[in-house]
Amino acid sequence: MVTLRALSPDDAPALARVYSGASTRHTTGKPLTLDQAHDKIRTALARAAETPRAQWSWGILTDDELIGLIALRRRAPSMGTISYILREDSWDNGYATLAADQVVSIAFTTAGLNRLEAMHHPDNPASGRVLIKAGFTRVGTSDRHTDDGTTVPYQTYALQKP
Repeated sequence: MVTLRALSPDDAPALARVYSGASTRHTTGKPLTLDQAHDKIRTALARAAETPRAQWSWGILTDDELIGLIALRRRAPSMGTISYILREDSWDNGYATLAADQVVSIAFTTAGLNRLEAMHHPDNPASGRVLIKAGFTRVGTSDRHTDDGTTVPYQTYALQKP
């Protein structure tokens, strides 16, 4: 079972653990220090208080343990994006799919969005499988520039409100 909940300041050590090792290999993120994890949580809490709301961030929990983070961002009045990251030792258990299903539901109801988009690194096909299971359709690629100056063709996906 997967539960989503708002982040709290006490989550910083667990969030730093999520953003470490192989979990950050195929993301645009980098490993987080404890101070950076605190900053990320403070930012998420501040964004939750904004009106109109443009971003939602939830901790992904299983057995009351924070194993990941999933976010929904409003990019246009009726379009948003989702992103997620899981701690490496929690991969291949269906947790990301369960979390994505919950966020898709929130996006199309509470957030009032009509379209969602997402992408993943081409070397992370498991993330693509998560999106397909959550109802997304692969629609193409989007070139992302890396810190070393290379370009990586990220796989892109979309989902329309039923």
